Amino acid sequence: MKLIIQIPCLNEEQTLPATLADLPRDLPGFSEIEWLVIDDGSTDRTVEVAKANGVDHIVRLTTNKGLAYAFQAGLDASLKLGADVIVNTDADNQYHGHDIGKLTAPIVAGEADMVVGDREVMGIEHFSPLKKSLQRLGSWVVRRASNTTVPDTTSGFRSYNREAAMQLIVVSKFTYTLETIIQAGKQFITVGHVPIRTNEKTRESRLFPSMWSYVRRNGLSIFRIYTRYEPLRVFMSAAIVVLLAAAIIWARFFYFYVFEDDGAGHVQSLILGAVLFNAGMLLAALGILGDLLSANSTMLQRVFERVRRIELEMEIPPSHYEPGQGSDVPPTTGARAGQRTEDHEALEV
Repeated sequence: MKLIIQIPCLNEEQTLPATLADLPRDLPGFSEIEWLVIDDGSTDRTVEVAKANGVDHIVRLTTNKGLAYAFQAGLDASLKLGADVIVNTDADNQYHGHDIGKLTAPIVAGEADMVVGDREVMGIEHFSPLKKSLQRLGSWVVRRASNTTVPDTTSGFRSYNREAAMQLIVVSKFTYTLETIIQAGKQFITVGHVPIRTNEKTRESRLFPSMWSYVRRNGLSIFRIYTRYEPLRVFMSAAIVVLLAAAIIWARFFYFYVFEDDGAGHVQSLILGAVLFNAGMLLAALGILGDLLSANSTMLQRVFERVRRIELEMEIPPSHYEPGQGSDVPPTTGARAGQRTEDHEALEV
């Protein structure tokens, strides 16, 4: 069984050597372990450092496309390079590389399709009390949205078996961590979690310039992802609240009209109730339309999965790929690579 450890990178020449030094080359249950770096448009020597430190595969994106895109590119490349299990870790050496064995053990044992590393954030010293509380709150919301039990939903230290990786597609332009958990829960992918260790902080986060930005971006991401999968529940719940408000305001008007004989003096309640009633009906209509679009999105996701399987069957080479230091040329490159690339382009057209 083959394990590929993927590392999305953006200008990580300083921290990448320590991260790679922590990664294993031998684990129980795996006959091959390879390292893959996804260079997300770095302007420093990230690629050169990766090659010098023994990375087997490199996906070099031409421009900075964001963490979510780099993660998806890594999944695609890992599958095309023959991975049976994929581990994702960060390049800033946040996670303890020796815990990869713990992260993959449930997958090797057939107990889970996807495993998320639990940093046990309440015990991380460099996290402020506010950040710890927000992490717990956000993870609770994601657990409710995904019907999973993952305690640390923002952890990027996670593993996937081949089938789980085949089904996941990241739409968000910001982060993959929340979306993949909610998506996995909705697709009945078995999600597990294990406690993992973290290393000392090496630098400030580049994803969140401030705590407010962290709350705003993650809050919007959770809402958008959940709404995409449960639009009927979201919009119908909002519609019920608005319609109840309209009913209460109308009841107030009819009370004065019937019992106080003062309906003319409260006609504004009648108008406000009508406005809220129309808003409620509009929200309900949006829920129905969203549910239809969600069904269409599910069908498109299944089509994407089948296209991915066809690409693997045709041995389409990974996009933006180059071998690392001492790595053999992948089996999909060479004499037939040009023809396969042309076939791939023909399929896209």
